[in-house]
Amino acid sequence: MTQPDPSYLKWLEDRSMLKASQERARLYSGQSRLWQNPYAEAQPRRATEIASVWLTVYPDAIIAPEGCSVLAALGHEALWKRLSEIGVQGIHTGPIKQSGGVRGRDFTPSIDGNFDRISFDIDPLYGNEQELVQMSRMAAAHNAVTIDDLIPSHTGKGADFRLAELAHGAYPGLYHMVEIREEDWPLLPDVPEGRDAVNLAPALCDELKLRHYIVGQLQRVIFFEPGVKETDWSATAPITGVDGKTRRWVYLRYFKDGQPSLNWLDPSFAAQQMIIGDALHALDCLGARGLRLDANGFLGVEARASGTAWSESHPLSIVGNQLIGGMIRKAGGFSFQELNLTLDDIAQMSKGGADLSYDFITRPACQHALLTGDTEFLRLMLKEMHAFGIDPASLIHALQNHDELTVELVHFWTLHAHDMYLYKGQTLPGGILREHIREEIYERLSGEHAPYNLRFVTNGIACTSVSLITAALGIRDLEQLSPADIALIQKVHLLLVMYNAMQPGVVALSGWDLVGALPLPAEAVAERMLDGDTRWIHRGGYDLAGLDPQAEASVRGMPRARSLYGSLDSQLDNPESFASQVKKLLAVRQAYGIATSRQVLVPEVSSPGLLVMVHELPAGRGIQISALNFGQAVIAEELQLTGFTPGPVVDMINETVEGDLTEDGRLTVNLDPYEALCLRIVNSSGHV
Repeated sequence: MTQPDPSYLKWLEDRSMLKASQERARLYSGQSRLWQNPYAEAQPRRATEIASVWLTVYPDAIIAPEGCSVLAALGHEALWKRLSEIGVQGIHTGPIKQSGGVRGRDFTPSIDGNFDRISFDIDPLYGNEQELVQMSRMAAAHNAVTIDDLIPSHTGKGADFRLAELAHGAYPGLYHMVEIREEDWPLLPDVPEGRDAVNLAPALCDELKLRHYIVGQLQRVIFFEPGVKETDWSATAPITGVDGKTRRWVYLRYFKDGQPSLNWLDPSFAAQQMIIGDALHALDCLGARGLRLDANGFLGVEARASGTAWSESHPLSIVGNQLIGGMIRKAGGFSFQELNLTLDDIAQMSKGGADLSYDFITRPACQHALLTGDTEFLRLMLKEMHAFGIDPASLIHALQNHDELTVELVHFWTLHAHDMYLYKGQTLPGGILREHIREEIYERLSGEHAPYNLRFVTNGIACTSVSLITAALGIRDLEQLSPADIALIQKVHLLLVMYNAMQPGVVALSGWDLVGALPLPAEAVAERMLDGDTRWIHRGGYDLAGLDPQAEASVRGMPRARSLYGSLDSQLDNPESFASQVKKLLAVRQAYGIATSRQVLVPEVSSPGLLVMVHELPAGRGIQISALNFGQAVIAEELQLTGFTPGPVVDMINETVEGDLTEDGRLTVNLDPYEALCLRIVNSSGHV
């Protein structure tokens, strides 16, 4: 084998994210630019004040007219006219930068929906930088901001990884990669023809740990699949480096084979340089105001004397996130973390790290409440949230997103598996409670009850918000939906919007929610699911603004999802439509400042389907009560709300009087099946 061609090395360096970051850093050093904003502490309520209603879109799902790019469609004035009318204040585009890998001088496609970034450049399949900047300007013209993505835990196998394999400069320090001595190569499996790496078996990881190469197996294997991914380590084929030496590397990858993990404690500090450069580029060049930190809980990994490596709840993740969050605030932006870990981790990593956190705390519990008609687990999670000092105003309460409905319930699996919880009159260990909740969700949301939803490895279930609702309603055949079925689906969908919107924090609606998307038939995306990734069924194409009603697929080739509600144009012309109803309740949310209210009580209730949340509105606007019926039975229940000034109780959305809070704190709520009320105690004050 020969050394790499110098011209090839230059070709890779010219496309390196690390090099681009180092060049960008020179623009800030010695300047006053980064000393104008406080940055040490997370500022969740400031972020919420900037934008408390988000639209989350998935670039691969965007339908646009012939010749119109994804970004041009997302920046279209007709779309923003409608989004502004609904009350959208921020748009999160999802990952839109070039992703995948390079083989030689050829680019290979993304293997994880553009979550395997290889460049700061816009993926030409979505559009160009000018179109993204124009989208940011269009959003600003409608009093909204754009939100981009940062992926601090890994990259794709782009120029940076190929330079690392070649042992060039500081690049090996970017990754958790270890050179294996040639005498130990017989331990490593051969790399099959056509591939550049192979996953390692658990026993081999243990052996490499014994030989002091790696930290061994991790606490869990994300995306575990027998014969495909059994551990978090892969081995490369032999590669001749810039020094003429041939090496085989073993590298860490928490996720898929093409997503090598970054090393956040290497003497080169190359990972920090690259990620912070990416953040500053997004904020200063692309017009973003906020950034999502994806998979940001996986920045630290450490060997333990026995058992698995320490790879979750690691202090290095906290430190790394403080660096990232602080730099983003220094530059005038905000960040949020999509962190599906324990409540301990979410609370810890919010101190100086990301400003906001995705609500993985109550999201699966809310969906469990809908599937079972029982809110007890949801109330348990709301109370756990408060017990850990997590303010709901620091959370992004979201409906559907690009990922599966996760049922990992990590909190009860790791640190709290042996803690005891009161549930259904029994005291159960966290691990047993977790299995019980998971079994109920799996049974009702997939399989025989809902064959259109598919299990996603060990993590959860691929479904849309609508197909979650149809499963809860016992509808097995999506081809036979009647007008009455669709009306009931819309009512339940609005219940979910009410739950997420009528509490402090950010509410996020996806494009799939706004059009009422059903999942795609599995055969329509069979080719994309060859690696077992069933999530493609809930990523169908949609056209929010009705720019091309005849198109059968998105710009990126995703088949159009069947939509129950239609485009925003048609919906907003109908006051009874889903989007019109969402517009109405979001206007109330905005008028009373519910996003920045303070949750003061989640009272115990008697009716299984009932959830009540009590909030103190800002600026002395009184007490707001969200009352929701997740079940099929009519509810008439007397609540005991002590500590509040009595007064008339009004329906804030329909502007009707619903009763009175009595002198001794009694209030009766009446709810039809799947009905939700947003109530205010007029002239009330006080808190528990």
